Amino acid sequence: MTTADLSPEDFSAAVAAVTSAFGDPTRRDIYLYVRSMPEGVKASDIAEQFALHPNVARHHLEKLAGGGYLHVALARHESAGRPSKIYCAVAIDTQLSFPPRRDDLLGMLLARALGRLPVDEARTLAEEVGYEYGLSLAAHMDPAEGQRSFKAAVASVADALTAHGFAAHTESRGTVVQLVHEQCPFGEAAQRYPHVLCAVDTGMIRGMLEGLYGETQPTITASRPDGDEHCITRV
Repeated sequence: MTTADLSPEDFSAAVAAVTSAFGDPTRRDIYLYVRSMPEGVKASDIAEQFALHPNVARHHLEKLAGGGYLHVALARHESAGRPSKIYCAVAIDTQLSFPPRRDDLLGMLLARALGRLPVDEARTLAEEVGYEYGLSLAAHMDPAEGQRSFKAAVASVADALTAHGFAAHTESRGTVVQLVHEQCPFGEAAQRYPHVLCAVDTGMIRGMLEGLYGETQPTITASRPDGDEHCITRV
């Protein structure tokens, strides 16, 4: 059976399987919504439709475009400034039959591989991987804005983490700013290999903040693997 023969229910199931690779059901709903809009959508449309911060909506769309599920065109712009991006669904093809990539499986395999190294060496390497990825994310988060306030940078990091499945938000206590993660996309892998996957998380935060604001030293002050209710990173 080809994807052209799929019923709407089977097609939705196939989409769910593919987009579960991203670890976020919102992205599946966004993809199905874009498919229903033949003229395409802007990030602002998705932000309004799904009650998301524009940065989060843009990140979801860029991830779908990067995976080959959407294509991007530039809208005609009559005024000064950057032209808006229009996101359209690609034609249904055999890519939907590919086995889905599972972030939890990848996290487990990464952790098991690094788990064969001495703990300190594994932690250092894992944080470096997260740091490099965080820098790459920051390069695509409103790059025209350049340097911004620290609190605004942390808020953007929380939005990006939420788009990655961390359900993050910021909390300020006096001069201390914290990122609170209410869930973890690494699931059981983080419980079994916290020294690796928590280091990836810390590295991502450090990389994004450095790209958006400047050098910081995020520190984990609470974590689920240690029995805490939420993971908290002091920034």
